[in-house]
Amino acid sequence: MADRRGGTPTPPTDSEVVNERWDGEDLSGRTFTRVAFVDVDLTEATAAGATFDECTFRDCDLNATRFTDSGFLNCTFTKSSFFGARFEGCKLVGSMFDRCRFGSFEVVGGSWHLVGLPGADLRRTVFRRVDLREADLTGARLNDATLHHVDLAGAWLHQADLSGADLRGSDLSAVDPVAHQLRKAVVDLDQAVALVRALGLKVEEDAPLDP
Repeated sequence: MADRRGGTPTPPTDSEVVNERWDGEDLSGRTFTRVAFVDVDLTEATAAGATFDECTFRDCDLNATRFTDSGFLNCTFTKSSFFGARFEGCKLVGSMFDRCRFGSFEVVGGSWHLVGLPGADLRRTVFRRVDLREADLTGARLNDATLHHVDLAGAWLHQADLSGADLRGSDLSAVDPVAHQLRKAVVDLDQAVALVRALGLKVEEDAPLDP
């Protein structure tokens, strides 16, 4: 099954789960490979050590879900909701989010390397100790988001809005202080020095007082 009716093309799948209620289900330890989930209610579902490999999720409710040490490898999420969801120690390498809805969304640890979140509304979301290297955050709205100790090396941040975001401890090597919106963003001292140097300014010790 391949969905090319608009938005991000999804990879072909071998089976599908359509219009089912899995709310509150414990999916711990289960493995799903090339499964298309369509209009599935996964509200408050939990999983530890689950694996979703090349799966697609379209019009699914993942609100208040709790995933721990689980993998979503090369998956695609389209028009799905994640209000109050929490991912801890999960691997989402190569996964793509298209027109999804986030709110009180929290990610702690894990690898989101090469994840696609272009244009995502991530306002007030929380990312702590997450590998977001080379993630596509083009045009993402990260206003007032918390990104503590997040690796953003090589991330695509063109037209991303980081105003008011708490960026302390994160790798900001991909952040251009001129091109990116950083108004009222919170950074630590080391980051402040790096951003000032990125502007072409020299940081030196205080000038000596006149004798």
